[in-house]
Amino acid sequence: MTNSASVATMAAMSYYPWQFLLVALAGWINRHQQDVIAYLQEENQVYRELASGKRPRFSDEQRRRLAAKAKALGRRTLEGLDCMVTPDTLLRWYRRLIARKYDGSGRRGPGRPRESGALADLVLRMARENPTWGYTRICGALANLGHQMGRSTVRRVLLENGLEPAPRRSTWRAFLRRHWGQLVATDMFTVEVLMPRGLIRYVVLFVMELSTRKVSIGGVAPDPAAGWVKQVFRNQVDACAGFLLGKRYILMDRDPLYSQAVRALLDVSGHFKYSHPRPLSKTAA
Repeated sequence: MTNSASVATMAAMSYYPWQFLLVALAGWINRHQQDVIAYLQEENQVYRELASGKRPRFSDEQRRRLAAKAKALGRRTLEGLDCMVTPDTLLRWYRRLIARKYDGSGRRGPGRPRESGALADLVLRMARENPTWGYTRICGALANLGHQMGRSTVRRVLLENGLEPAPRRSTWRAFLRRHWGQLVATDMFTVEVLMPRGLIRYVVLFVMELSTRKVSIGGVAPDPAAGWVKQVFRNQVDACAGFLLGKRYILMDRDPLYSQAVRALLDVSGHFKYSHPRPLSKTAA
Protein backbone atom coordinates (compact mmCIF):
# COMPACT_ATOMS: atom_id res chain seq x y z
CA MET A 1 0.00 0.00 0.00
CA THR A 2 2.91 2.31 0.60
CA ASN A 3 4.10 1.90 -2.92
CA SER A 4 0.59 2.49 -4.23
CA ALA A 5 0.25 5.74 -2.21
CA SER A 6 3.61 6.98 -3.39
CA VAL A 7 2.66 6.22 -6.95
CA ALA A 8 -0.64 8.09 -6.54
CA THR A 9 1.13 11.12 -5.03
CA MET A 10 3.66 11.21 -7.85
CA ALA A 11 0.84 10.94 -10.35
CA ALA A 12 -1.02 13.84 -8.71
CA MET A 13 2.12 15.97 -8.72
CA SER A 14 2.68 15.20 -12.36
CA TYR A 15 -0.92 16.13 -13.27
CA TYR A 16 -1.40 19.18 -10.86
CA PRO A 17 2.04 20.67 -10.19
CA TRP A 18 0.86 24.28 -9.61
CA GLN A 19 -2.00 23.35 -7.28
CA PHE A 20 0.32 21.31 -5.09
CA LEU A 21 2.77 24.20 -4.89
CA LEU A 22 0.04 26.64 -3.85
CA VAL A 23 -1.21 24.33 -1.08
CA ALA A 24 2.30 23.94 0.29
CA LEU A 25 2.87 27.69 0.18
CA ALA A 26 -0.44 28.42 1.96
CA GLY A 27 0.43 26.00 4.74
CA TRP A 28 3.82 27.63 5.22
CA ILE A 29 2.27 31.12 5.34
CA ASN A 30 -0.34 29.97 7.89
CA ARG A 31 2.36 28.51 10.15
CA HIS A 32 4.37 31.71 9.80
CA GLN A 33 1.35 33.85 10.77
CA GLN A 34 0.66 31.67 13.79
CA ASP A 35 4.27 32.11 14.90
CA VAL A 36 3.98 35.91 14.50
CA ILE A 37 0.73 35.99 16.49
CA ALA A 38 2.24 33.84 19.23
CA TYR A 39 5.25 36.17 19.46
CA LEU A 40 3.07 39.32 19.61
CA GLN A 41 0.89 37.79 22.33
CA GLU A 42 3.98 36.88 24.34
CA GLU A 43 5.39 40.38 23.86
CA ASN A 44 2.07 41.86 24.98
CA GLN A 45 2.18 39.70 28.09
CA VAL A 46 5.72 40.91 28.86
CA TYR A 47 4.61 44.55 28.51
CA ARG A 48 1.76 43.95 30.94
CA GLU A 49 4.16 42.33 33.43
CA LEU A 50 6.51 45.32 33.15
CA ALA A 51 3.61 47.69 33.79
CA SER A 52 3.02 45.88 37.10
CA GLY A 53 -0.76 46.13 36.86
CA LYS A 54 -0.85 49.87 36.17
CA ARG A 55 -3.69 51.06 34.01
CA PRO A 56 -2.39 52.13 30.59
CA ARG A 57 -3.11 55.65 29.40
CA PHE A 58 -4.02 55.83 25.73
CA SER A 59 -4.11 58.93 23.59
CA ASP A 60 -7.04 59.65 21.28
CA GLU A 61 -4.98 58.60 18.27
CA GLN A 62 -4.07 55.29 19.90
CA ARG A 63 -7.70 54.62 20.77
CA ARG A 64 -8.70 55.35 17.18
CA ARG A 65 -6.15 52.90 15.76
CA LEU A 66 -7.01 50.13 18.21
CA ALA A 67 -10.73 50.60 17.69
CA ALA A 68 -10.43 50.36 13.90
CA LYS A 69 -8.44 47.11 14.13
CA ALA A 70 -10.70 45.64 16.81
CA LYS A 71 -13.84 46.21 14.74
CA ALA A 72 -12.39 44.18 11.90
CA LEU A 73 -11.75 41.19 14.21
CA GLY A 74 -15.14 41.17 15.96
CA ARG A 75 -16.10 40.44 19.54
CA ARG A 76 -15.70 36.64 19.39
CA THR A 77 -12.13 36.83 18.12
CA LEU A 78 -11.22 39.54 20.61
CA GLU A 79 -12.49 37.43 23.50
CA GLY A 80 -9.97 34.74 22.51
CA LEU A 81 -7.05 37.17 22.58
CA ASP A 82 -5.18 38.45 25.59
CA CYS A 83 -5.85 42.14 24.88
CA MET A 84 -4.63 45.05 26.95
CA VAL A 85 -8.21 46.29 27.24
CA THR A 86 -11.49 44.42 27.21
CA PRO A 87 -13.40 43.81 23.96
CA ASP A 88 -16.29 45.94 25.27
CA THR A 89 -13.92 48.89 25.69
CA LEU A 90 -12.48 48.48 22.20
CA LEU A 91 -15.91 48.32 20.60
CA ARG A 92 -17.07 51.29 22.66
CA TRP A 93 -14.14 53.29 21.32
CA TYR A 94 -15.21 52.34 17.82
CA ARG A 95 -18.78 53.53 18.42
CA ARG A 96 -17.47 56.84 19.68
CA LEU A 97 -15.25 57.08 16.63
CA ILE A 98 -18.26 56.67 14.34
CA ALA A 99 -20.40 59.07 16.40
CA ARG A 100 -17.68 61.72 16.25
CA LYS A 101 -17.60 61.39 12.47
CA TYR A 102 -21.27 62.35 12.20
CA ASP A 103 -21.27 64.93 15.02
CA GLY A 104 -22.49 68.21 13.54
CA SER A 105 -22.68 70.25 16.74
CA GLY A 106 -19.63 72.28 15.75
CA ARG A 107 -21.38 73.49 12.60
CA ARG A 108 -24.60 74.58 14.27
CA GLY A 109 -25.67 78.18 14.21
CA PRO A 110 -26.63 80.29 17.22
CA GLY A 111 -30.35 79.53 16.74
CA ARG A 112 -33.26 81.91 16.73
CA PRO A 113 -32.32 85.46 17.81
CA ARG A 114 -33.72 86.69 21.10
CA GLU A 115 -36.55 89.19 21.15
CA SER A 116 -35.74 92.87 21.50
CA GLY A 117 -35.83 94.60 24.86
CA ALA A 118 -38.76 96.79 23.88
CA LEU A 119 -40.85 93.78 22.88
CA ALA A 120 -40.02 91.96 26.11
CA ASP A 121 -41.01 95.07 28.09
CA LEU A 122 -44.31 95.13 26.19
CA VAL A 123 -44.99 91.48 27.13
CA LEU A 124 -44.25 92.21 30.79
CA ARG A 125 -46.51 95.26 30.77
CA MET A 126 -49.38 93.27 29.28
CA ALA A 127 -48.95 90.51 31.86
CA ARG A 128 -48.79 92.90 34.83
CA GLU A 129 -51.72 95.06 33.76
CA ASN A 130 -53.87 92.03 32.81
CA PRO A 131 -53.33 89.30 35.43
CA THR A 132 -55.94 86.99 33.86
CA TRP A 133 -54.28 86.93 30.41
CA GLY A 134 -52.60 83.66 29.49
CA TYR A 135 -49.81 83.04 26.99
CA THR A 136 -52.18 82.68 24.03
CA ARG A 137 -54.05 85.88 24.89
CA ILE A 138 -50.80 87.82 25.12
CA CYS A 139 -49.68 86.39 21.75
CA GLY A 140 -52.97 87.55 20.22
CA ALA A 141 -52.59 91.04 21.65
CA LEU A 142 -49.05 91.23 20.25
CA ALA A 143 -50.30 90.10 16.84
CA ASN A 144 -52.89 92.90 16.88
CA LEU A 145 -50.00 95.33 17.33
CA GLY A 146 -48.01 93.77 14.48
CA HIS A 147 -45.61 91.64 16.57
CA GLN A 148 -45.21 87.90 16.13
CA MET A 149 -44.18 85.89 19.19
CA GLY A 150 -44.82 82.25 20.13
CA ARG A 151 -46.33 80.97 23.35
CA SER A 152 -43.05 79.39 24.46
CA THR A 153 -41.23 82.71 24.02
CA VAL A 154 -43.89 84.56 26.02
CA ARG A 155 -43.65 81.92 28.73
CA ARG A 156 -39.85 82.24 28.88
CA VAL A 157 -39.99 86.04 29.10
CA LEU A 158 -42.48 85.92 31.96
CA LEU A 159 -40.64 83.24 33.92
CA GLU A 160 -37.30 85.02 33.52
CA ASN A 161 -38.87 88.08 35.14
CA GLY A 162 -40.60 86.21 37.97
CA LEU A 163 -44.16 86.25 36.57
CA GLU A 164 -46.14 83.02 36.86
CA PRO A 165 -48.87 81.75 34.50
CA ALA A 166 -52.25 83.46 34.44
CA PRO A 167 -54.10 81.34 37.05
CA ARG A 168 -51.37 82.01 39.60
CA ARG A 169 -50.30 85.48 38.47
CA SER A 170 -53.32 87.17 40.09
CA THR A 171 -52.17 86.25 43.62
CA TRP A 172 -52.36 87.95 46.97
CA ARG A 173 -48.77 89.11 46.58
CA ALA A 174 -49.57 90.67 43.19
CA PHE A 175 -52.62 92.41 44.69
CA LEU A 176 -50.50 93.91 47.44
CA ARG A 177 -47.88 95.05 44.94
CA ARG A 178 -50.43 96.82 42.72
CA HIS A 179 -52.35 98.55 45.53
CA TRP A 180 -49.59 99.03 48.09
CA GLY A 181 -50.12 102.79 48.27
CA GLN A 182 -53.87 102.46 48.95
CA LEU A 183 -53.68 99.76 51.61
CA VAL A 184 -54.23 100.17 55.34
CA ALA A 185 -54.59 97.61 58.10
CA THR A 186 -56.40 97.73 61.40
CA ASP A 187 -56.14 95.63 64.52
CA MET A 188 -56.41 95.75 68.31
CA PHE A 189 -54.01 94.95 71.12
CA THR A 190 -54.33 95.04 74.89
CA VAL A 191 -52.31 96.93 77.50
CA GLU A 192 -52.35 96.21 81.25
CA VAL A 193 -52.48 99.47 83.22
CA LEU A 194 -51.81 99.58 86.95
CA MET A 195 -54.60 101.58 88.62
CA PRO A 196 -55.35 102.20 92.31
CA ARG A 197 -57.86 99.38 92.21
CA GLY A 198 -55.44 97.01 90.47
CA LEU A 199 -54.51 96.00 86.93
CA ILE A 200 -57.01 97.03 84.28
CA ARG A 201 -56.80 95.82 80.72
CA TYR A 202 -57.28 98.47 78.03
CA VAL A 203 -57.95 97.71 74.36
CA VAL A 204 -56.13 99.90 71.81
CA LEU A 205 -57.52 100.13 68.29
CA PHE A 206 -55.07 101.38 65.67
CA VAL A 207 -54.87 101.83 61.89
CA MET A 208 -51.58 101.57 59.97
CA GLU A 209 -50.69 102.76 56.47
CA LEU A 210 -48.71 99.87 54.98
CA SER A 211 -46.63 101.81 52.47
CA THR A 212 -45.20 104.21 55.10
CA ARG A 213 -45.81 102.23 58.33
CA LYS A 214 -47.53 105.35 59.70
CA VAL A 215 -49.85 104.49 62.62
CA SER A 216 -52.94 106.27 63.86
CA ILE A 217 -54.29 105.38 67.31
CA GLY A 218 -58.05 105.29 66.86
CA GLY A 219 -59.03 104.93 70.49
CA VAL A 220 -58.37 103.31 73.86
CA ALA A 221 -61.15 101.78 75.96
CA PRO A 222 -61.28 99.34 78.88
CA ASP A 223 -64.43 97.64 77.66
CA PRO A 224 -64.94 98.32 73.92
CA ALA A 225 -68.25 97.68 72.24
CA ALA A 226 -69.42 97.65 68.63
CA GLY A 227 -70.76 101.21 68.94
CA TRP A 228 -67.40 102.47 70.18
CA VAL A 229 -65.58 100.78 67.27
CA LYS A 230 -68.02 102.33 64.81
CA GLN A 231 -67.39 105.80 66.22
CA VAL A 232 -63.63 105.28 65.95
CA PHE A 233 -63.91 104.46 62.26
CA ARG A 234 -66.31 107.35 61.72
CA ASN A 235 -63.50 109.61 62.93
CA GLN A 236 -60.98 107.82 60.70
CA VAL A 237 -63.02 108.42 57.51
CA ASP A 238 -63.77 112.05 58.34
CA ALA A 239 -63.85 114.13 55.15
CA CYS A 240 -61.57 116.82 56.58
CA ALA A 241 -58.94 115.14 58.77
CA GLY A 242 -59.60 111.43 58.52
CA PHE A 243 -56.58 109.14 58.48
CA LEU A 244 -58.21 106.93 55.82
CA LEU A 245 -58.56 109.66 53.21
CA GLY A 246 -57.24 108.49 49.84
CA LYS A 247 -57.22 104.81 50.87
CA ARG A 248 -59.35 102.17 49.22
CA TYR A 249 -58.51 98.85 50.86
CA ILE A 250 -58.39 97.95 54.53
CA LEU A 251 -57.22 94.67 56.03
CA MET A 252 -58.97 93.44 59.16
CA ASP A 253 -59.52 90.14 60.89
CA ARG A 254 -62.81 88.49 61.86
CA ASP A 255 -63.07 90.07 65.30
CA PRO A 256 -66.75 90.39 66.31
CA LEU A 257 -66.15 94.06 67.21
CA TYR A 258 -65.85 94.74 63.48
CA SER A 259 -69.60 94.43 63.16
CA GLN A 260 -71.73 94.71 60.06
CA ALA A 261 -72.43 98.36 60.96
CA VAL A 262 -68.70 99.07 60.90
CA ARG A 263 -68.29 97.33 57.55
CA ALA A 264 -71.28 99.18 56.11
CA LEU A 265 -69.73 102.48 57.23
CA LEU A 266 -66.49 101.62 55.44
CA ASP A 267 -68.38 100.56 52.30
CA VAL A 268 -70.28 103.84 52.12
CA SER A 269 -67.31 106.14 52.74
CA GLY A 270 -65.24 106.50 49.59
CA HIS A 271 -65.99 103.07 48.06
CA PHE A 272 -63.87 101.46 50.74
CA LYS A 273 -63.20 97.71 50.45
CA TYR A 274 -62.30 95.49 53.35
CA SER A 275 -60.64 92.10 53.25
CA HIS A 276 -59.45 89.38 55.59
CA PRO A 277 -55.66 89.17 55.29
CA ARG A 278 -53.70 86.05 54.44
CA PRO A 279 -50.86 84.80 56.67
CA LEU A 280 -48.33 87.47 57.54
CA SER A 281 -45.59 85.77 55.50
CA LYS A 282 -47.47 86.60 52.31
CA THR A 283 -48.29 90.22 53.10
CA ALA A 284 -44.73 91.50 52.93
CA ALA A 285 -44.18 93.29 49.66
